[in-house]
Amino acid sequence: MALPQRRDDRHYTYADYLTWDDDLRWELIDGRAFAMAPAPSLRHQDYAGRIYAQALSALRGKPCRVFIAPVDVRLPKPGQSVEKTDTVVQPDVLAVCDPAKLDEKGVTGAPDWVVEVLSPTTASHDNILKRRVYEEAGVREYWLVHPDDRLVFIYRLIDGAYGKPEIQDLTGTTPIAALPDVIIDWDAIVGAFPQAASP
Repeated sequence: MALPQRRDDRHYTYADYLTWDDDLRWELIDGRAFAMAPAPSLRHQDYAGRIYAQALSALRGKPCRVFIAPVDVRLPKPGQSVEKTDTVVQPDVLAVCDPAKLDEKGVTGAPDWVVEVLSPTTASHDNILKRRVYEEAGVREYWLVHPDDRLVFIYRLIDGAYGKPEIQDLTGTTPIAALPDVIIDWDAIVGAFPQAASP
């Protein structure tokens, strides 16, 4: 599947990103600007929203905070200032347990948990480019949710690398290892969608 459209061949930073006033949403990966796909399908938004709602409820009164896109996650490389950061992403759902990483403009540094709900236009982008970005940044747990196949691929950081994913059907429940006591109930999410639903 094709990757989202690149803006051009220039190298951009977060400082550049903040000056763009067009109607498109962008992500930066190693300085390359990728246009986000057009507005996601209702099913994509429903999956992301229900995952977010369950995590939000489970984290109420606890120090970790959960967010839903669009939220800028700036992932500076060693020695990069926030302004010079050349990787800025907007995960579908994310959780951050270190309040020092949060400010009014978003998150600086690796979230503890990231979820991307795949769609046909973003699948390879999320599964190849963004998985590498999250691994290198130190995201402890990365979930790729496949609504069409009703699967979740779970990558957990061990000794700085993800390795092979744990693959589960979207049935029953799945605990979030990076967020103790938080469990996602797939039956409550998937039950809203007939098997034959279109993407």
